[in-house]
Amino acid sequence: MPLACLTDFQAFARERLPKSTWDFIEGGADDSFTRDDNMAAFKRIRLRPRYLKNVVNVDTRTTIQGEEITAPICISPTGFHCLVWPDGEMSTARAAQAAGVCYITSTFATCALEDIAATAPRGLRWFQLYVHPDRQLSKQLVQRVESLGFKALVITVDVPKLGNRRHDIRNQLDLKLNLLLKDLHSLKERTSIPYFQMSPIDSSICWNDLSWLQSITRLPIILKGILTKEDAELAVKHNVHGIIVSNHGGRQLDGVLASIDALAEVVAAVKGKMEVYLDGGIRTGNDVLKALALGAKCVFLGRPILWGLAYKVASRLQRSIRT
Repeated sequence: MPLACLTDFQAFARERLPKSTWDFIEGGADDSFTRDDNMAAFKRIRLRPRYLKNVVNVDTRTTIQGEEITAPICISPTGFHCLVWPDGEMSTARAAQAAGVCYITSTFATCALEDIAATAPRGLRWFQLYVHPDRQLSKQLVQRVESLGFKALVITVDVPKLGNRRHDIRNQLDLKLNLLLKDLHSLKERTSIPYFQMSPIDSSICWNDLSWLQSITRLPIILKGILTKEDAELAVKHNVHGIIVSNHGGRQLDGVLASIDALAEVVAAVKGKMEVYLDGGIRTGNDVLKALALGAKCVFLGRPILWGLAYKVASRLQRSIRT
């Protein structure tokens, strides 16, 4: 049966992925209230349609940080794509290039950055950074992504500590023992330090550290995870180039605002001084429209990308069986 919407892809992926993988992708923090509210909040918003407009020729193109994309729908940073599809982030990068949209590659990518860049050389890529306690290691990684042609640096601000994800605890999921994070690992090849022997997130990072990041790169810096007027104003004060309004898909701090409910406050606070994007809960074209109407320059999708990779696995298996 043809899959007609993202909910169909979600159901398809749930049937085919191992339970621990599915729970890792879908799980939220604590009671998962914020995860669910991300979607419910869109349903509370009503449209006020205006008619008798000429829509014969529709152009969905726009720009983000000065780069053109074919539509205001891009790919959020999510890690461990190889859990879902063997080519992992390389397949995601190729798909983004083919679609003409931006792909934010995660620090927790399971493919080497060089391979991701090589497989989609014309694609628009940003890099999401978790600052490592070893600042020299972070500096090397930032310089590496810049040399590979990534066009922006996305700093995730809402993970001073990992969220309390009950499904992963119950499943005793330990990705660290099963996968090496190749981009962090390759920077310390001589000692062969795998992810589970490293502490990859610096919980001490604060606003004053942004000047250090700005000193080591020419890339525009985007902050992902801003939800309030106060933090948006601080982002302007610290001369960052953009904000992704996000609550980490409800995976970090349960009980915060749904992303779409925080959007208007953040947009108003920056007063047009930087671009504002949205991540979290987008499942339909109507959701995209609502985010744009409330001031987002574009939206980013997370979990649906992984559902799509799961569908790719099944499609490849079916073709193999037929041949």
